[in-house]
Amino acid sequence: MEITARPGADADRRRAILERWYRAQLKHDLAPLLSKWETAIGVKTASWGVRKMRTRWGSCNPKAKRLWFNLELAKKSLDCLEYVVVHELIHLLERRHDARFKELMTKHLPEWRSIRESLNAAPLGQEPREL
Repeated sequence: MEITARPGADADRRRAILERWYRAQLKHDLAPLLSKWETAIGVKTASWGVRKMRTRWGSCNPKAKRLWFNLELAKKSLDCLEYVVVHELIHLLERRHDARFKELMTKHLPEWRSIRESLNAAPLGQEPREL
């Protein structure tokens, strides 16, 4: 990947350009997945967004029906992104990771366990060595 920045742009500026690009790509990929899975699961979000997170791939506020997705998902496969979308949407029906949650995950995304395993096998985030 090649980043174009103004001459003299420091590493922070180049990192911001790259993050902006990742954010746009992730939002582009998320929109159709959310639409597809909201319909399939029978739920509707009030809002969703992308932000940097240190410890989670996504988060859900069931009361507000708001979802957040980790910016690092832009670097993961579409299968992994789809898994996180389904996972967070299921939380609108079941808050905890209990038996009902797992049943709903299996019903909608039967291969969710293997996708989760591959997603969690890689580090949550990794900064580029040099920008």
